[in-house]
Amino acid sequence: MSVRPTAALPTLLALTLAAAATLTACGTGSNSDPDTIKVSFKQSTDNSIKVMDTYLADIKKQFEKANPGKKVEFVPIKAPDSEYYTKLQQMLRSPKTAPDLVYEDTFLINSDITSGYLKPLDPYLAKWADWDRFVDTAKEAAKGEDGKTYGIPDGTDTRGLWFSKDIFEKAGLPADWQPKTWNDVLDAARTVKRKAPGVIPLNIYTGKPVGEAATMQTFEMLLYGTNDGQSDPLYDRSAKKWIAGGQGFKDALGFVETVYKEKLGPDVSDALDPNVMTRVRGEWLPQGKLAIALDGSWLPQDWLPGSGHEWPEWSDELGLAAMPTQNGQAPGKVSMSGGWTWSIPAKAANPDLAFEFVKTMQTKANAQKWYVANSGIAVREDVAADPAYVDAQPGIKFFTDLVAHTHYRPAYPAYPKVSTAVQEAMEGVTTGDMPVEDAAKGYDEELKAAADGQVIEK
Repeated sequence: MSVRPTAALPTLLALTLAAAATLTACGTGSNSDPDTIKVSFKQSTDNSIKVMDTYLADIKKQFEKANPGKKVEFVPIKAPDSEYYTKLQQMLRSPKTAPDLVYEDTFLINSDITSGYLKPLDPYLAKWADWDRFVDTAKEAAKGEDGKTYGIPDGTDTRGLWFSKDIFEKAGLPADWQPKTWNDVLDAARTVKRKAPGVIPLNIYTGKPVGEAATMQTFEMLLYGTNDGQSDPLYDRSAKKWIAGGQGFKDALGFVETVYKEKLGPDVSDALDPNVMTRVRGEWLPQGKLAIALDGSWLPQDWLPGSGHEWPEWSDELGLAAMPTQNGQAPGKVSMSGGWTWSIPAKAANPDLAFEFVKTMQTKANAQKWYVANSGIAVREDVAADPAYVDAQPGIKFFTDLVAHTHYRPAYPAYPKVSTAVQEAMEGVTTGDMPVEDAAKGYDEELKAAADGQVIEK
C-alpha cells in the first residue's frame, strides 16, 4: 500500500462489460449480520509487506474487545493500484458485495462520490470531537464538489527538495541551503553544472511516461507557487470550473523548459524513461550522481534495511529544503499532498458500526502507530506535535511541517484527463518541440474537451 501518487491512471471509462466479466467480486454476499462489519483494503502485492494487515489486525482486536458481540471481517483486495480501484468500484455497485468500510485513494475518490457509491460522513463528523484535531488542508482531501466530506484521511505525504551535501560542498554551496525563489533553485543547479561537472544538477519529473508524478510532483509544485497561496490556480471551487492556462501556468512550463534547455536536468531520454523514479531513488541519489531532486517524503522507505537499496547514511548525506514560491511571496513555500482515506459505501449494511471502527483506528495512539509504521505524514495536529512521532525517523519533522503549506489536487472526475494534458504540455517543452505559448494553447484546447467547456479563461 502506498500513498505515492505515481500509480498508472486507471481508465475509468474503460470499465466495459467484457472487463467487468473477468473481475472477481471480492465480496462474500449480502452482509445481513447487523453485528459484523466488513472492511475492505488494499493488500500489498508483495507478500513480505504486511504493514497494513498487521495494523488492522490490532485495531480489530481493540474494537471487538471494546464492543462485545461485534465482529470485524476483512475483505482484502490484493492488486496493483489501478486494478484495486477497478475491483473496488465493482464491489460498491451492489448491496450484495459492498463492504461497510473501504480504503479510497484521494486521487480518484471523486469518481466514486459522483457515481453515488459513497456516503457523506458529515453527520458523524459533527459528533466526533477528534475531527477537530485533523489539519484543515487534509480535510479537503476527501471533499466532494457538493462540499460534503466522504472520507477520513489516515495520513498524507508531502514534497520538497532533496540535495546532496557532498555535491553542494564541491560546488561551494551551503550545507543548510534553503532557496527563497525559483531562481535560487535554478542558480544552484547552474552552479553545480559549472563547478561539479559529471553529475545531474536537478531532477524534476516530466512528460507522459511518468504520468501523475510529472503533474503533481513537478508541475503543480510550481503552479501552486505562482499565486497568493490561497486561491487554487487549477480549479475554481466556487464556480466549479477548471482554469485555463494563464501566466502562472506558462511560468511553470517555463521553469521546466529552462531546466532542459540549459541541460540542468538528466538527458531528455532518461527524463522520459518510465523507470526514472526508480533510478532517482535507487541509483542517482545513493550513488552521488544527482545534486537536487524535487521529490516526496516517502523516499527513505526505499533505503531502509531489507529494501534492496539500503542506504543507512542517507540522513547524513542528504539535506532537505522546502520548494519556494516563485518570487518568494507568502507563504514562502509550497507542497502538494496525496494519500488515502477510509470511506463508508452508500450501500453499506452497517454504516454506524463502520464509523465506530474508524473512530477506533483514528485515536491519537492508533493514528500515530500507523503513521510511523507506514512512513506516513501525520494529519492530526496532536500527533504532529508528539516527540515520539517527530523522532521516529529523520526527515519526519521537516515533511510534517510542510502540511501547513500543502495543497491537494482538485481530483474531480475530469482530473485524470486534465493531468494528461499537463503532461503533454510538459513533454513538449522538455523535448524542445514546442514553445511555452504553444504548449499552453494545446493544454487549453484539451482542457475544454476534458471539462466539457466548463473552463474559466485567463
